[in-house]
Amino acid sequence: MKPYRSLTNEEIAQLESQHCSAADWGSVEVAEAFKTDYIHHTRFSGKVRLGIFEDEFKLAGGMTKHAGLFYVTLHNVTVGDNCCIENVKNYIANYQIGEHTFIENVDIILVDKRSRFGNGVEVSVLNETGGREVVIHDRLSAHQAYIMALYRHRPALIERMKQIIGEYADEHASETGVIGKHVTIVDAGYIKNVRIGDFCEIEGAGRLKNGSINSNEQAPVHIGYGVICDDFIISSGSHVEDGTMLTRCFVGQACHLGHNYSASDSLFFSNCQGENGEACAIFAGPFTVTHHKSTLLIAGMFSFMNAGSGSNQSNHMYKLGPIHQGALERGAKTASDSYVLWPARIGAFSLVMGRHVAHPDTSNLPFSYLIEEKNTTYLVPGVNLRSVGTIRDAQKWPKRDLRTDPNRLDQINYNLLSPYTIQKMMAGRNILKELARVSGETSGTYSYQSAKIKNSSLNKGIHFYETAIHKFLGNSVIKRLEGIRFESNEAIRTRLKPDTETGTGEWVDISGLIAPKSEIERLMNDIESGNLNSVDRIHDRFAEMHAHYYTYEWTWAYEKMLEFYGLQAELITAKDIAAIVKRWQEAVVWLDRMVYEDAKKEFSLSSMTGFGADGSKEEQMRDFEEVRGVFESNPFVTAVIEHIKVKTELGNELIERLSNLL
Repeated sequence: MKPYRSLTNEEIAQLESQHCSAADWGSVEVAEAFKTDYIHHTRFSGKVRLGIFEDEFKLAGGMTKHAGLFYVTLHNVTVGDNCCIENVKNYIANYQIGEHTFIENVDIILVDKRSRFGNGVEVSVLNETGGREVVIHDRLSAHQAYIMALYRHRPALIERMKQIIGEYADEHASETGVIGKHVTIVDAGYIKNVRIGDFCEIEGAGRLKNGSINSNEQAPVHIGYGVICDDFIISSGSHVEDGTMLTRCFVGQACHLGHNYSASDSLFFSNCQGENGEACAIFAGPFTVTHHKSTLLIAGMFSFMNAGSGSNQSNHMYKLGPIHQGALERGAKTASDSYVLWPARIGAFSLVMGRHVAHPDTSNLPFSYLIEEKNTTYLVPGVNLRSVGTIRDAQKWPKRDLRTDPNRLDQINYNLLSPYTIQKMMAGRNILKELARVSGETSGTYSYQSAKIKNSSLNKGIHFYETAIHKFLGNSVIKRLEGIRFESNEAIRTRLKPDTETGTGEWVDISGLIAPKSEIERLMNDIESGNLNSVDRIHDRFAEMHAHYYTYEWTWAYEKMLEFYGLQAELITAKDIAAIVKRWQEAVVWLDRMVYEDAKKEFSLSSMTGFGADGSKEEQMRDFEEVRGVFESNPFVTAVIEHIKVKTELGNELIERLSNLL
């Protein structure tokens, strides 16, 4: 602990001559090298400790200000070395302020009584009337929140999790707040019971009350003008700006909320973006994005989602109030002016267009279009597998992960094809085949979960799903046999055998983390039994699952490979593997060609409408090419062509390594 000393009589006299005062000068302690030069018009109350004031701050425009205290009232405050605090209208009370912190033109900063700083606040997600409350804390991950919100059928588990978080909140409660080192707070209004981490910037915030801003040097947090936050936690690397209003909200790492965005009782996890619109009681998993003033997200669960302009949901039937909820599984999108009447569940990587009021559940038909036609929901299964937008999204998410904090809260799996989505495609394939069997292969339309499926869409959906299954299983086999030249079929069988039994059965997407359900069950059992008894240990378990994803994936893929291709583990030969690889090559090439043709639509004559406003057709095309480029040289298009080439060669390379056994 840094040594402090009492003020000398000469120092007290000097401070008083500089219009400083103290309720009791004996309660003011200073660093050994303390000098009085830069302390003016300052009042001290309670226990105050001061560091040295030797450095200068370089401000925008070339302005410099010397460290010091000017026109400030401090009550029970420790000020670190080389801080500059000036023009505090009311006072700063009950805070420890780190070194090199700059505070200017603020109204009041105080801690009043013992505070948990936002830890332990209950957020009523999904159901506005309560029942799915998530208790927020500094170390909250999307996966912890998912279990707490959705596994209410296990009351002992929920109670134990609340107890663990309550213990964490109490451990971090204090009657003294912290403002970290290298913090900037300027032109701010009311700040009460807020813990502020290192390198945080607060500019023009209106009100911050009962919360934590978990900024650090690797991932600073920025709070901008007009921001109002009550009962909140803001994680590292996030930006909350431009009049954003948050009430009972958790903001995860590297999120960006701005342009007058408002949210209440909502959770935003890694890399979410919210601008202009409104959120109420939402569970926004990683990469949930909404940009438009006309968009309301309410009582829904989302992840990897982009909400189109005018997207809306309704969570009540005008009878018992706002009790209904819904989910758009990972990667699902809403088109402009889309509407969904909750309850509903939309399958992964699906696109919602129009109004849907019949409560569809398309969870087992992922990669689909939901289209409204004459007030009826039409489902087009699997068609999004060929969409250039889907592939582009899958490529951009890892690139748009803006987290710079080495201690990541969320474990994010970006895989488009995984046991989670493939198991749904297998189920979807069976559903579509059964519909054709029961209703007849010549039926014009089929009914499924309050939606209609046209005959052509059904047959194409089966083909899409089968192609994707071939692609995933082939990917897994090629990866498993990578770099090995086999001398016998027995050696192939040995290598194919999984390294662990973990991974069989159902898989789940726990808001960004894809894992075997058995592992999630094991975690929940360990929480209930007391084997996992802290938020950090729960976090570590999720991190462990994520780290072992590919090991568990192969266990699942191996079992499904045997089942899907009708193989016996003890009889697999190089010929069987070669057949799987050839199917994989065909699947990859076919899907890539579908994506290629979809991308080509973006360069059609109709897409040129609006270009070359005053010219001829030739000038229109030239204008289009100058702005959008030429199709053949488009980076995405060339990448697709290269992907076909690379994957074909990869498959041929494995077949060549097996050639002596064929």
